[in-house]
Amino acid sequence: MPPDTPRGSVSLLPVRPCLLVVVTLVSVLQNAFFALKVEKESSSSAFERVCCANRNCMDAYSTFLALMWCAGLCLSQVPAAFAGLVYLVVRHKYFVGYMGQSCQSTPCFLFGKRVLFFMMLMCVVGIVNFLLLRFCGSDYNKELLETLTKAATALLLIP
Repeated sequence: MPPDTPRGSVSLLPVRPCLLVVVTLVSVLQNAFFALKVEKESSSSAFERVCCANRNCMDAYSTFLALMWCAGLCLSQVPAAFAGLVYLVVRHKYFVGYMGQSCQSTPCFLFGKRVLFFMMLMCVVGIVNFLLLRFCGSDYNKELLETLTKAATALLLIP
């Protein structure tokens, strides 16, 4: 618990959310890469596909950021950052697959939704744990929650 937090109060923020910041910066670089791809396309059909892939990626971007930060701050930073990196890899594969044929991007789209769902579950568990601690005075065992979260993160790698 940070030194400026009064005794008996609950702190949601980790001391330094460095991993979440790094994943956020990588995602910003990825967005810049996607924007450059849109600018470089000259043919009409390829431009439409790249522009549509970029728009689809940007539509889910705010949801991704909100879920990753909420999961990292409310439950555990390491699994949330790992899930964020997995999501960025899947989003890149989706973008590249969409440039070829849209049917090539469908598996990546579905896997990306699965990663977002995992981060949403992390958020819910973290918020419920915070509310139990705040209003009931008891919470789940923090080590147990982190162990379960890390184990579930490995399940993300199973197709």
